[in-house]
Amino acid sequence: MPTISRGRALGYVAVLLALLVVGGRLVLAGDNDSDPVAAQRAETVVQAERAPERTLTVHVVGAVYRPGLYRVQEGSRVDDAIRRAGGAKPKAELLLVNLAAPVADGQQVVVPVRGAAPAAAPAAGAGAAAPGAAVGTVHLNSATLEQLDTLPGVGPVTAQKILDYRTANGAFASIDELDAVPGIGPTRLEQLKPLVDL
Repeated sequence: MPTISRGRALGYVAVLLALLVVGGRLVLAGDNDSDPVAAQRAETVVQAERAPERTLTVHVVGAVYRPGLYRVQEGSRVDDAIRRAGGAKPKAELLLVNLAAPVADGQQVVVPVRGAAPAAAPAAGAGAAAPGAAVGTVHLNSATLEQLDTLPGVGPVTAQKILDYRTANGAFASIDELDAVPGIGPTRLEQLKPLVDL
């Protein structure tokens, strides 16, 4: 059996200790570098979890099991609002409802009944005008740009301004608010009153 001299054994031990020291420094340096990043990420996650979520109030009516006012989180879709109202009834005409449309605070989501003549063309997020609205009227709080463009004297530019106003100020509380939209004066407002509803 070969023997190792005492000097050679001490040399091996010294090399081994040097490797352990260098390796330990590298590991500690890596830990020190990653700790602040990890801590910052954890702090960001905690702050994101604590950020209060804004809630919106929507009015769900029509062919749903529990029509009424509901609170939904900001970023919710029409489908979420309908689910909050108990879901659509079997007689609901969901093809007329854009389930993927985002809901706005104060919006009325109308789920029409299959076979019933809607009061207006399908609206983004609502599907139809409110029950009892005059035939051919456009629902200001849910109408699409295309629907608004069908109104006399309202072209695509003014229709976009109506949508921008609705986005900035929330749902229209009264038809008279149209007067605040650039491009719609008192005369145009009087022409539009019989053609629109809330």
